[in-house]
Amino acid sequence: MDALAVSVAVGVKLCQVNWRQVVRMAGAFGFFQFGMPLIGWLAGMTVADKIHSWDHWVAFGLLTGVGMHMIWSGWKGKENRWAAGDPTRGLLLLSLAVATSIDALAVGVGFSFLQAKIWMTAALIGLVAATMTAMGIKVGCRLGLVFGKRMEISGGVILVVMGVKFLLEHYFTA
Repeated sequence: MDALAVSVAVGVKLCQVNWRQVVRMAGAFGFFQFGMPLIGWLAGMTVADKIHSWDHWVAFGLLTGVGMHMIWSGWKGKENRWAAGDPTRGLLLLSLAVATSIDALAVGVGFSFLQAKIWMTAALIGLVAATMTAMGIKVGCRLGLVFGKRMEISGGVILVVMGVKFLLEHYFTA
């Protein structure tokens, strides 16, 4: 669901989305949602305590930073819309993919205790994330075209709220 929310926000920001952007974003999000449970499963409990102490801060920082930029860009208007570049490329795409999948690392650790068949489970998680991301970016694009900069601001607010959610979940469920 995090990948879906972020992809909707990216679709809003881009306004017009081509198939390459959809494939890049869905591929990156799907890959990281597939890979993080595998890494967590392999790490088991030896690394889980170290990751658990800072994973929420990474997700918070990445999502809040991108969200604040979207709010600023939406507030400034269309002339500033492409200032940060294409969020389906480079470091921005990598940051979003990591931020939305970092909690899957802990899920992978849990899978190691359940002795789950990790390859099939991780593949299913990745496939669902890629599909939801592709749908989300297209829906976000349509919303952005209809509602304009207000949707970009809303998308930025959603990302900031998701970042805060990561922190709250960590501190109130731990």
